[in-house]
Amino acid sequence: MTYVVVENCIKCKYMDCVEVCPVDCFYEGDNMLVIHPDECIDCGVCEPECPAEAIKPDTESGLDKWLKLNAEYAKTWPNITIKREPPADAKEHDGEAGKLDKYFSPEPGEGD
Repeated sequence: MTYVVVENCIKCKYMDCVEVCPVDCFYEGDNMLVIHPDECIDCGVCEPECPAEAIKPDTESGLDKWLKLNAEYAKTWPNITIKREPPADAKEHDGEAGKLDKYFSPEPGEGD
């Protein structure tokens, strides 16, 4: 089992999760984070820290495309271990439907 970042992270990108991760398995894109599935130790401490509830255990159904997206971008985006401020409009996008098609950016973020 691993944890996976899902759609609600897009345009919200709260970073509370990266502070608590004991193995630093988060990677930063331009407007979302992903978890490297081979580095995640399934401890689960990140899940309750996410204000957007955008981290799910891979045992939940319907997460296949998100598992693939996390695995793909964790290979190319920079590692992130420090919490920074979320986007100024994060609250406006929290819970918005269809964010993958509307806003997803394959561009990397800053990282540490």
